[in-house]
Amino acid sequence: MDIILIPGLWLDARSWDDVIPALEQAGHRTHPLTLPGLGASGPAASDIGMAEWVAAGVAAVDEVEGDVVVVGHSGGGNVTWGVADARPERVRRVIFVDTVPPPPGSGINEFEVVDGAVPFPGWDFFPDEDVHDLDDATRARTVGLTQSVPGRVPADEIQLENPARHSVPVTLLMGGLDEEAFEATIAQWGAYAEEFHAIADAEVVRIGSGHWPQFSVPQRLGELLVAAVAR
Repeated sequence: MDIILIPGLWLDARSWDDVIPALEQAGHRTHPLTLPGLGASGPAASDIGMAEWVAAGVAAVDEVEGDVVVVGHSGGGNVTWGVADARPERVRRVIFVDTVPPPPGSGINEFEVVDGAVPFPGWDFFPDEDVHDLDDATRARTVGLTQSVPGRVPADEIQLENPARHSVPVTLLMGGLDEEAFEATIAQWGAYAEEFHAIADAEVVRIGSGHWPQFSVPQRLGELLVAAVAR
């Protein structure tokens, strides 16, 4: 199976390096992406938004033959769902890594824009529940993998128009939430709950990690991805 790996905000293809061996040992072909405008600023970043990121994901699907599985971490989940919306007939499964399918018109988050880009705010910016399993050595090693993202991307509203996306099977690999806890949480999220419950075939699996399992528990994440692809 061809697996498209879409990183979250501030990360590039290298963020999947420790996860890829488990996928390739299981016989899969991996395609980790670096999305447009990463590390750019000023005018070079100003024309890049969520639509351009989704287009890059769609292009990756179009470059291979047959069915694909699309994996998205964090903010990359919006890209992933946009790809499923554009190519539902090609996507055999969508796997969200500690994120959820966005409803139409939603963005990722609001961050301070500096010279047309959103710089990585540093690991200390995030709540403990997200980073508790990133030790000092891991933080020092992985901060070098981060780059700014185009300023429009985090706040851009995603355009979703094809209801066929809801027929694509979905796996949510959630850092700290099992299915019961996830259902209780998403019930409070309005349109996000509606989008999730519109999916015909969706499952929730707890990773047992913070928000960046590709750094803290890459082997476990790889194994869970292999299991999800096999479903």
